[in-house]
Amino acid sequence: MAAHHYLGALPKIGHTLWYVATYKEQWLALLSFSAAAWKCAARDAWIGWDFRYQYDRLHLIANNSRFLILPEHHVPNLASRVLALSERRLAQDWRARFGYPLLLLETFVDPQRFRGTIYRAANWRYVGDTCGYRRTRDGYSAAPSSAKHVFVRPLQANAQAYLSRPVLDPQYRHGAPKLMLSAEHMVSLPTYFADIPDPRRGQGRRHPLATVLAIAAGATLCGMHGYKAISLWAKDLSQKARARFRCCYRNGHYAVPSRTVIREVLTRVDPQALDLALQCWNAQQASTDEGLAIDAKTMCNAIDTDGRQSHIPSTVGHQAHSCHTEKKSARCP
Repeated sequence: MAAHHYLGALPKIGHTLWYVATYKEQWLALLSFSAAAWKCAARDAWIGWDFRYQYDRLHLIANNSRFLILPEHHVPNLASRVLALSERRLAQDWRARFGYPLLLLETFVDPQRFRGTIYRAANWRYVGDTCGYRRTRDGYSAAPSSAKHVFVRPLQANAQAYLSRPVLDPQYRHGAPKLMLSAEHMVSLPTYFADIPDPRRGQGRRHPLATVLAIAAGATLCGMHGYKAISLWAKDLSQKARARFRCCYRNGHYAVPSRTVIREVLTRVDPQALDLALQCWNAQQASTDEGLAIDAKTMCNAIDTDGRQSHIPSTVGHQAHSCHTEKKSARCP
């Protein structure tokens, strides 16, 4: 791959599977399927999903990140045949390796080099072009470069409907619920933490407390757990997103707090003040809800001091898709 592919070898991007197509013990082609792109306007428009639960469903999409036919094996129909064979076993291999299924495949084709003929021949669907921005160490490039063609391939006939429906089927859920923060969410979060007392010393204080708490809250809402995951999520924020979180601006760019700063703040901040601020923010986001969905789960083998089994009721707004409350309780006498 490093020797013959124009993009070179591919580093591991999240969950990744590599395939080698062989014939009579000779290598014919190399493929890799990786985690889906976080954002792709053409793909997202074709799916039709809401941004609020888009991030919670990206695990159901895999990206054909590399496809290489070795130079000595450029024969008619080989590429589409290899691609079709890979698709047939990918869903099973992905579930066996990572524990959840796939509904959709995506790939990006550089029109300056290729036309996507093999994908069209393999019944992939062209859904549009990217905007031309690329990922960098600081988020995304400031200016667009070469736009890419976007192709998708449903692995089930109803994949588009499954991905876009308001409530995801239980068989496709994986891990804790996640959401995608909007620009309005990022702007509003620091405001609600502005009145919380800062437990840190004034000397050497670089990042505002409200910014650190807002980033930690935003990362947690997006499914991050632990200081390392929160700090990595913060590093992936674009410069525009960092500005919305009111990050420190120095040397021409917005800097995010490190894992050490995040850990120090979260371990020392007043938990009651933090909880109250989050409740106020959640109430504001849910102000558009006209109806509520209420559900409860019984915790197996969870017994309180009085010998009663514990339950977790939760309330979710229909319009905002936000969880208003989720509280552990015991059975009423």
